[in-house]
Amino acid sequence: MFENPKQNWLTVFDYYCKTQCRRDCCIMALQKLQDRLRYHFGDRAVLLQSMTHKSYGHEFFQDKSIALRDNERLEFLGDAILDVIVSDILLEAFPNANEGQLSKMRAAVVNEKTLALLAQSLNIQDCVRLGKGEAQTGGHSKASILSSTFEALIAAIYLDGGFNAVYPVVRHIFAPLFLEERELMAFYDHKTQLQEIVQAKWKVTPTYHLIDSHGPDHAKIFEIEVQMNGQTLAVARGSSKKEAEQNAARAAIMTVG
Repeated sequence: MFENPKQNWLTVFDYYCKTQCRRDCCIMALQKLQDRLRYHFGDRAVLLQSMTHKSYGHEFFQDKSIALRDNERLEFLGDAILDVIVSDILLEAFPNANEGQLSKMRAAVVNEKTLALLAQSLNIQDCVRLGKGEAQTGGHSKASILSSTFEALIAAIYLDGGFNAVYPVVRHIFAPLFLEERELMAFYDHKTQLQEIVQAKWKVTPTYHLIDSHGPDHAKIFEIEVQMNGQTLAVARGSSKKEAEQNAARAAIMTVG
């Protein structure tokens, strides 16, 4: 279905890397990419195909079948693989989250903007192959191209090494995003619960206001007041604004719940 692993993969640079210097730079960029992934390809031709945008395939690979011309089919597969792996990790990381919360978190980490940022963190822009016109219009920095190339790369790892190879790669790349989601979920329940109670009873949304903060930067204490229609429901403190809001929401539930 994809490139023959037995072929000399360096020959596929012939169109793009016109000089030995240019070719060396291409090879080095792909090597660094594999180092960042913590995964090294057995079939490096499928890696290169994952970096081949349709504009490049249209210019140079018209004689090849659709399956070998560019990374669009890999992008299709990579999107599905990411959904499965990210869903599995979220189920493990947030055992108390419901289906709606899990769907929102998955959408927050699997989208064009986020995938483009992850691609940039891997320096995929240094490896992607674009047609002349796309390259001249800044294609290497376009979020749509970077995100789709990232998905194609995930598919390439799966095809090269299987699910057991791609799973830890995705987990490693997405780890910082899952940490951020975990921190958000730590403060989710009480604020959401208070909002649901207040909106159901009075059709308004509670608001949070910083009253005071004191202490050194490394040990600052924040005091937050939660109000409804200008009326104070509760006041609480915390070592961060989010924690203080959470504590205030929990105290307010005792009042209005």
